[in-house]
Amino acid sequence: MQLSGRVAIVTGGGQGIGKATALKLASYGADVAVVDVNYENAVVAAKEITNMGRKAMALRVDVTNLKQVEEMAESVFNELQAIHILVNNAGITKDGLMLRMSEADWDLVMNVNLKGAFTCTKSVLKYMTKQRWGRIINVASVVGEMGNAGQANYAASKAGLIGFTKSIAREVASRNITSNAVAPGFIETAMTDALPEKAKEELLKQIPLGRLGGPNDVAMGIVFLSSNIASYITGQVLNINGGMYM
Repeated sequence: MQLSGRVAIVTGGGQGIGKATALKLASYGADVAVVDVNYENAVVAAKEITNMGRKAMALRVDVTNLKQVEEMAESVFNELQAIHILVNNAGITKDGLMLRMSEADWDLVMNVNLKGAFTCTKSVLKYMTKQRWGRIINVASVVGEMGNAGQANYAASKAGLIGFTKSIAREVASRNITSNAVAPGFIETAMTDALPEKAKEELLKQIPLGRLGGPNDVAMGIVFLSSNIASYITGQVLNINGGMYM
């Protein structure tokens, strides 16, 4: 699964699954542009990558802003000479029951999680189509497949991302570009760390493997889909959830 000579962009790459993915891609030989709305986090991740002997860029980008994203893609191409891999990982939650959910919370989650994948994919495709090689990996979620009370906005955005993944796969396959999604289950991040112990116990009961996943579990799935080994896989959803959803 070597990625030597490949250039990757990872959105939301400053922390959690995004940072783990950026570091793992670099460990397999890729140069990485770390994109995050939190520039300080992006700089830290990029520094870790350069310490590994790979090239890295840190960029502060609002993925809901198409102009910013287009400028980011151009900057990455000019600096690193190519764009081979895009990981659409940037995402947020604004949980709440439907009766109490505000329009603003609905719009924000849909804009970051779904529109962000649109702006980034649209901006990199012209580079990928010219080189006739590309990998697009969208970070969906188990709740986009099974739903979750209190997360109608988040689940809808991730379900939309799965439909987006399959549509793009059909559009760009003739150019040797694949489009796939990973659907993580419950992963150990700052968000799950904040859950009360009782809630964690209830979560674990739903997972046949009996444990939460780690960011590297998801990152390795993304590395696989980014590599030549996965060249005949497109339009698919790789579930990484410990058996929670089958």
